Amino acid sequence: QVGDPVLAFGPRRRAGGGQPHSLPRPGGGPALRRVCEQLLPELQESRFLIAVQTEFTIETLGQGLYEFTRDIADWVASKGADDALLTLFVRHTSCSLLIQENADPDVQTDLLAWLTRLVPPLTDRSMDYITHRTEGPDDMPAHIKAALMPVSLTIPVTQGRLALGTWQGIYLFEHRSAPHQRQVAAHLG
Repeated sequence: QVGDPVLAFGPRRRAGGGQPHSLPRPGGGPALRRVCEQLLPELQESRFLIAVQTEFTIETLGQGLYEFTRDIADWVASKGADDALLTLFVRHTSCSLLIQENADPDVQTDLLAWLTRLVPPLTDRSMDYITHRTEGPDDMPAHIKAALMPVSLTIPVTQGRLALGTWQGIYLFEHRSAPHQRQVAAHLG
């Protein structure tokens, strides 16, 4: 579901080189709403970027990397933005986001093995110092992994496309053993 458009504040020149629009400061209440409603059709015609947001749900089957590049790329393309910034944010504390190679699945296998070796489950004797154990042997290690890895990503959009490299993909990195439904908030502006 895509939320309401959000206008960027600041002077913008009218089409044809007229005087800049003078927008009220954020928090302007009804006056701000009226100005925004008046400007919205003109801004849409001029392809002035209006920020949009949505949320993606990623279903996981346990620990591992889950690519969702195509879903993101399709959504960005559907918004018609020429040049923008995309921000992704995972709304959980036991998974993370990652841009990583998407050509060779061995890379994902090795990343999972490395991270498991770095932060083993609570059943490993090296983890005896951990006190948070109420949610299972994979929970606190999942929180540690999420603390070490990014939970948000910023990706440039150039000429309507994600500016990813040839072999780069966008992944949710699930750190828990059980299946989960993970929400990733997306903001394009």
